[in-house]
Amino acid sequence: MIPLQEIEKAAKTLAPHIIKTPLVHSPAFSRMFGAQVYLKLENLQKTGSFKIRGASYRLLSGGGTIGPQGVVAASAGNHAQGVALAARRAGVRATIVMPEWVSITKQEATRAYGGHVVIHGQSIGECLARAEELSRTGMTFIHPFDDVDIMAGQGTVGLEILQDLPDADMILCPVGGGGLISGIASAVKAKRPDLRIIGVQAAVCAAVCFSLAAGHMVEASSATSIADGITVKKPGQQCFDIISRTVENMVAVEEEQIAAAILLLLERKKILAEGAGAAPLAALISGLVVPPNDARVVLVISGGNVDSPLLGRVIRQGLIKKGRVMRIGVQLEDVPGSLSRLLAAVAALKANVLHIHHDRGAGNLPIYMTRVELELETRGPEHVADVIAAMKEKGYTLL
Repeated sequence: MIPLQEIEKAAKTLAPHIIKTPLVHSPAFSRMFGAQVYLKLENLQKTGSFKIRGASYRLLSGGGTIGPQGVVAASAGNHAQGVALAARRAGVRATIVMPEWVSITKQEATRAYGGHVVIHGQSIGECLARAEELSRTGMTFIHPFDDVDIMAGQGTVGLEILQDLPDADMILCPVGGGGLISGIASAVKAKRPDLRIIGVQAAVCAAVCFSLAAGHMVEASSATSIADGITVKKPGQQCFDIISRTVENMVAVEEEQIAAAILLLLERKKILAEGAGAAPLAALISGLVVPPNDARVVLVISGGNVDSPLLGRVIRQGLIKKGRVMRIGVQLEDVPGSLSRLLAAVAALKANVLHIHHDRGAGNLPIYMTRVELELETRGPEHVADVIAAMKEKGYTLL
């Protein structure tokens, strides 16, 4: 474990450089899950993620000499931005190796914080290898998670949780390489050994879950995930050792559950969380974690750096799955007034037309018929069923 004194030292060192993020109670989530649910909002942190804590402490702690060419790191997003900003503040050059598939948004954010971006490889593993190569040219390598100073910096999240909620019963934390949960667990268990720590991973890349089941570190296969911040194929060795001794349980959530959590945070709490940040809520939604009645549960919302196009897809698909948006195809006679009568029928059902496509060239229909596709805003599954039943009752043929 990381010594409590080191994490407390990190907290004092970081105080002028980071935000003490709020811990907010959610009455809505508390009612939904039968517990007292609190949200630790690291999405409001500088750079939009907890990563600035560890990166800043690594550069400020004096542990190790900074190379003459500055520092180098590998990341697809949050660690990149954290290191870039921390290095700029320390007055040193930062080189960030990012994979070829990284979003333009995250590249530009890293550059805006002062980082020199190098695009290399198809995986974070390849980026790490390249960063380690560059470290032999006079740069100091800043590991994204398997580093004592990094973990101590992240552990300050745990200290802040206990300051604001000393009687917390459970903390749910997203897990990729393991730096955040290792730091939090080290801080919390030193003060409150009875407080339960539960890690949450994306099921498509649940390396820590697999490693704990095997009893040793194993490498997971990875796939594309909306929680890209925690799709790490292999945990850090030091992180894994701490997790093995301090974390009560690890769960793996599916993509659909993560997407539902992002949408729920946005709709109910007006909080924008990235996939990794929404994973703890996904663990409650999935039923994989069921807190005791009225237990005080903290969800670590680790970051809010989500690409706008991805967010649009998550919202749209989420609304469709929740029955808030429906798509319906209708066969109409191609005569004046038929479309207006259809829209009047939809209006009478209190459904709102979002999009309409009138296709006279549908090849599978008689020449005198046309196909109309509607996208409607609805109240939920019952309203969807009512719309379908009413349309059929009015004699419309649904396609």
